[in-house]
Amino acid sequence: MEERIPKLFLMWKEYSKEQFIKDIVAGIIVAIIALPLSIALALASGVSPEQGIYTAIVAGFVIAMLGGSRVQISGPTAAFATIVAGIVAQKGMAGLVAATILAGVILILMGVFKLGGLIKFIPYTIVTGFTSGIAVTIVIGQIKDFLGLEFKHAPIETMEKLKECIDTIGTINAQALSVGLIALAILIVWPKINAKIPPSLIAVIVTIVLVKGLDMEVNTIGSLYEISNKLPVPSMPQFSLELIESVLPDAFTIAVLAAIESLLSCVVSDGMIGDRHNPNVELIAQGAGNIASGIFGGIPATGAIARTAANVKNGGRTPIAGMVHSVVLLLILIVLMPYAALIPMPAIAAILFMVAYNMCGWREFVTLLKTAPKSDIFVLVTTFVLTVVFDLVVAIEIGFMLAVILFLKRMSDVADVRSWEYVEEEREGLRIVPKGTLVYELEGPMFFAAADKFLSVSADKNTKVVILRMSDVPAMDVSALRKLEEVYCSCKRKNITLILSHVTEQPRRMMEKAGFVVDVGSENFCESIETALRRAEQLCQKQSRKKM
Repeated sequence: MEERIPKLFLMWKEYSKEQFIKDIVAGIIVAIIALPLSIALALASGVSPEQGIYTAIVAGFVIAMLGGSRVQISGPTAAFATIVAGIVAQKGMAGLVAATILAGVILILMGVFKLGGLIKFIPYTIVTGFTSGIAVTIVIGQIKDFLGLEFKHAPIETMEKLKECIDTIGTINAQALSVGLIALAILIVWPKINAKIPPSLIAVIVTIVLVKGLDMEVNTIGSLYEISNKLPVPSMPQFSLELIESVLPDAFTIAVLAAIESLLSCVVSDGMIGDRHNPNVELIAQGAGNIASGIFGGIPATGAIARTAANVKNGGRTPIAGMVHSVVLLLILIVLMPYAALIPMPAIAAILFMVAYNMCGWREFVTLLKTAPKSDIFVLVTTFVLTVVFDLVVAIEIGFMLAVILFLKRMSDVADVRSWEYVEEEREGLRIVPKGTLVYELEGPMFFAAADKFLSVSADKNTKVVILRMSDVPAMDVSALRKLEEVYCSCKRKNITLILSHVTEQPRRMMEKAGFVVDVGSENFCESIETALRRAEQLCQKQSRKKM
């Protein structure tokens, strides 16, 4: 029963006043970290600054309350920035809200049908490829603000943005660049000075003072966007069949990304606190959080690994910390949001550069390039390139397709049909094979990609019995069974008896269900190769006596 209950409702027996204080402190610190990140990620996603905070408040609270992890902190993350920006540019805010709510529904269904454990089957090369690709797209998207460039057009695609940066490089703003470099230096150096105060907060404060105090000609959030400190208000979008069909691929991509990132974050935090999360409860919570985020005007949300790690390091051990983080952000929205208008855009760009660097996993990428098989490298590089050149939807679809094809190829290579050597007396561990008997060893999973290998089972005019040893066949599909039936029919036409040895559980069930056991004869299904060889000898002797 406990596997269906959120962690919040399982912790009260061991909860204490001391832990409550620690959760409050951790929640406040995480909120301070989340504030500039939520604004930066909202701007990178092509939406207003407050929408990033709405997401952290609403989705962060709901997911913490209903989640399957004790310490997960959820909100907007860099993984969604590119896809959200694309949806907003092509389908508007109505399309984004619809995609976010549909993604939430998909996540809930994933949790209800207990698909949380299936996330582990997503190849590491695909995860690394699109994560690195997203990091590159974030960097390219922030070059304009970091350099203070004046674009002539409003490009949407990543490659178009890069081309526009190159075309307008002559409009570089030295003051904007200097502010960006100062912010970047603070983000790199400050953690070595003081690990407790978030470097992004220091970078924002210092650059605000610089730009305001020196009256620098640098774009700020307030000069480009209208800032609001209004509370998030629920508003249901007007759904239509056409809109749903349009955003469904995007919703599926958001759901998959949210599932992957949230469960990866849970795994990381489990190792930090010695706990074990419930993946299906977490997926349901992520779904509910995204539905709530969409209704309250937010953007897609998922578990944020860096904010979750900060929560753990500052003493957070229960979902209360995540809920406190959301409440604190709500108070900041009401009281301090007008001051966010003063934040320089180059500082936001610098923060996103660091987010991109921390998420890119370049060391893992390089290690895979050096050590992985060529087929895995092909999937990795293809997913990475497609993410940067096209978009995340195309990258995931083609990456999955390539990974599946390569997996099938590998499984087909593993599957094999090997014939035994005929011997009249036992030697060097070889068993005696009766004259007129052929023995074939079937190895590996037998499925449609390897089914044709059954055709290598052949017999001449002197063959009386064919034995198929299947002790190393863990699984079989209907295509392989069909080929096996062809072998049986071929043997029957030639008056050859087919014997199957040591058929494992799953293939045996399939054969029984298809009526193959009845056709071959249950007496021709032997528990061991020794039994099969003895039966083959009896059948061969019987046929020899008939000829005499």
